[in-house]
Amino acid sequence: MYTDEQLVKKSLKGDVAAFEELVLRYQNKVYALAYRYMGNEEDAYDITQEIFLKAFRSLRTFKGNSSFGTWLYRVATNVCLDELRRRKRRVIPLSLDEPLATEDGDELEKDIIDPSPGADIIYERREFSEYIWTFLNQMKPEHKTIIVLRDMMDLSYEEIAQILNCSVGTVKSRLNRARNILRKKIEEKELLF
Repeated sequence: MYTDEQLVKKSLKGDVAAFEELVLRYQNKVYALAYRYMGNEEDAYDITQEIFLKAFRSLRTFKGNSSFGTWLYRVATNVCLDELRRRKRRVIPLSLDEPLATEDGDELEKDIIDPSPGADIIYERREFSEYIWTFLNQMKPEHKTIIVLRDMMDLSYEEIAQILNCSVGTVKSRLNRARNILRKKIEEKELLF
């Protein structure tokens, strides 16, 4: 019986049966992961196929820094999240000219409210953003970087640890320290007003 890494090497050399063996080893776990994200069997089944297709196409990116299973779960998570984002952006067309039907058979004209923020809110957001960036630019690069990666780019602790080449514990302590520094700077500024 071959190890996952041996099967990956054989797959990269064109051995389709080797990749099929990897699929057999991981299909139930990948399906279970997909089911948790997608919420129903049909979507989970479809996305599982997409995950293995993506894994096959991306197999050359597997460097062996983690186990094949870990790499495959990362691929699976990314495919599922991409699909959920895509679904969120999908807009159902709605005619603004057609009246709405009520339960008793009457029709109502639509009142369309502009959901976009007003000029005052846009200005306040921009002002607040500039306010925060002023403080961030005064911080040490390591503190600024950690806040940007976690709080603005929403990366996981593990991803940040890989980017910064440090441990997850170091990421957490730096982030805590950086947030405290930023909080103190904001509080000091507020006391001046």
